[in-house]
Amino acid sequence: MELGIKGKRALVTGGSYGIGRAIALALANEGCRVAICARGQQRLDVTLADIHAKGVESLAIAADATQPEDIRRVVDAVARAWGGVDILVNNVGGAGGRDTRPVEEVPEAQWLETYNLNALAATRFTTQVIPHMRRANWGRVVSIVSVQGKEGGGRPWYTMAKSAEIALMKTLALNHDLARAGITFNSVASGRVLAEGNDWDQFRREDPKRFEETLKQRLPLGRCGTPEEVAAVVAFVCSASASYLNGACIAVDGGESYSF
Repeated sequence: MELGIKGKRALVTGGSYGIGRAIALALANEGCRVAICARGQQRLDVTLADIHAKGVESLAIAADATQPEDIRRVVDAVARAWGGVDILVNNVGGAGGRDTRPVEEVPEAQWLETYNLNALAATRFTTQVIPHMRRANWGRVVSIVSVQGKEGGGRPWYTMAKSAEIALMKTLALNHDLARAGITFNSVASGRVLAEGNDWDQFRREDPKRFEETLKQRLPLGRCGTPEEVAAVVAFVCSASASYLNGACIAVDGGESYSF
């Protein structure tokens, strides 16, 4: 299917591994120019080479998404190189650790750190790219969230932050000026995705028997999803064909969640 985004200028935050890497490669497959940012230079370099091998222009920028000045630097670098940003994928984030203490004992710093890395990073990147999208009269902003942010459950500091991201996308989608400038805002809520080095990969390595039992008992498909399966949906949401998709939160979870 031709998605109609060849030559578009895309920025994928947290784009060096896992879901972010898969999204960057999926957009490169569609002919987008792709910029990625993340903290680790080594992973950035590996993913940059893989994007470049697809024959598209690419950039990799080391940055800390919890720092507003780094976010401005990333967006400015992409704009200087390519004249603007057409597609933003807010993928950077984190669950804020696997704290097992009672919720009232979890330090406030953990709540703030998680909110900053997820909701505030998405807010800052989004507000930085909107002027470029207004000038182009076209734009796609997609936040990678979680089914827990959509319906509850899990670690409350993470669920709260991801719910805020969903709310941000929905509220911006209702803005008439932005919508009529051709800019759409959507969320893609992933379920349990197995990627090298993530929590589910760690669980699989530490206790493979319990891992398999968990999949069979809790997941309708009996398996985790892959980063590529999430990326395929994101690529469509970013496409010209998805021009009437605005304010949606799409679950890519193999039927795991309970909400409609």
